[in-house]
Amino acid sequence: MRVLLIGAGGVGDAIAKIAARRSFYERIIVSDYDEARAARTVAWIRARHGEEVAERFASARVDASDAAAVAAVAREHGATHVMNAVEPRFVPTIFEGALAAGCDYLDMAMSLSERHPDQPYAQTGVKLGDAQFAQEQDWRDAGRLALVGMGVEPGLSDVFARYAADHLFSEIDELGVRDGANLVVRDDDGNEIFAPSFSIWTTIEECLNPPVVYEEGRGWFTTPPFSEPEVFDFPEGIGPVECVNVEHEEVLLMPRWVDAKRVTFKYGLGAEFINVLRMLNLLGLDRTAPVRVRSAAGPVEVAPRDVVAAALPDPATIGPRMTGKTCAGLWVTGTGKDGQPRETYLYHVSDNEWTMAEYEAQCVVWQTALNPVIALELLAAGSWSGAGVLGPEAFDAVPFLDLMARPAAEGGYGQPWGIREHAVAR
Repeated sequence: MRVLLIGAGGVGDAIAKIAARRSFYERIIVSDYDEARAARTVAWIRARHGEEVAERFASARVDASDAAAVAAVAREHGATHVMNAVEPRFVPTIFEGALAAGCDYLDMAMSLSERHPDQPYAQTGVKLGDAQFAQEQDWRDAGRLALVGMGVEPGLSDVFARYAADHLFSEIDELGVRDGANLVVRDDDGNEIFAPSFSIWTTIEECLNPPVVYEEGRGWFTTPPFSEPEVFDFPEGIGPVECVNVEHEEVLLMPRWVDAKRVTFKYGLGAEFINVLRMLNLLGLDRTAPVRVRSAAGPVEVAPRDVVAAALPDPATIGPRMTGKTCAGLWVTGTGKDGQPRETYLYHVSDNEWTMAEYEAQCVVWQTALNPVIALELLAAGSWSGAGVLGPEAFDAVPFLDLMARPAAEGGYGQPWGIREHAVAR
């Protein structure tokens, strides 16, 4: 396996660092529009693991907005797999470039949605991933696999959905992704500051777009942003967090492979974050279309959302200022294999102190990066295989979860996942 990793930001950097401890691949080419970022990642691996490990890595420059350029870099390095670790606006070109180069493809976020022109808060328009699933036959005809939505959310929660359907439940009422954290970022004086732990570009896209909900018999529909608030009690000391509906790929992926009466995604944003997002929307700073701005050098065209992203701290750099844990998980309700009502929360917790000590990567990007590396290893071993455009739910969950939880000394990743049962009135 020769992997072209596109993107050396927070998640791409963490993917390479996690993979450096594994041996399932022949080579990983870390690429970025700014090759210096890719080279820094390779240099870190060399300093931490030595020349023998670093020899399996290389850096390259790639323009992710140009499908032909993606294909050319993939061919130049003999890549067998393209791992997309950049913002979802680049999905179409990387997706096209990977297929043109004859590579398998993985991503952690899917092609973007477009609102319904008349009823954006009731009906779906173009859904997340629609552009990719429209090319399903092209990938099948080429005998190539596009494994989409293989991060943590989407990704691990989708693996949990497959596991719950196969091993825990005979009938599922709801698959409810519930993510929350108790992360705090502070400045040099110890004051808590506003610093999103993930790409603000992507966060704005997810949180201000109409959230999608799936219901059996009704299909997919939308609601207003931040709808249906609920307090969810997260494990391992995180505690109660208010969660709201957010647009996310799981709701578009899970119903394709797992039978459930309802599918939702809710994220613990917090009141301050919601207020910031609403203000950005009110001021038009969430827009992606360029506007004309006067500058000392003359008029320039700039997208307001890009300005917001440039003004905030890079999520890849805030790890040393961050404390706390983040939890990704799936709350499942329905009927257990014993015929009795059951409510179960399957989850994984990532501790920022540990990820910084082990990988010099903050916990949110590290947790996101862990899962595609596991998936690549399963593909390399032949434990997972397929052709076409497939989500994580299309594969057996057991090999993934076993490899994830197995201690590192025994060949695993040493990342146990949990199951918490909720009391149900019988």
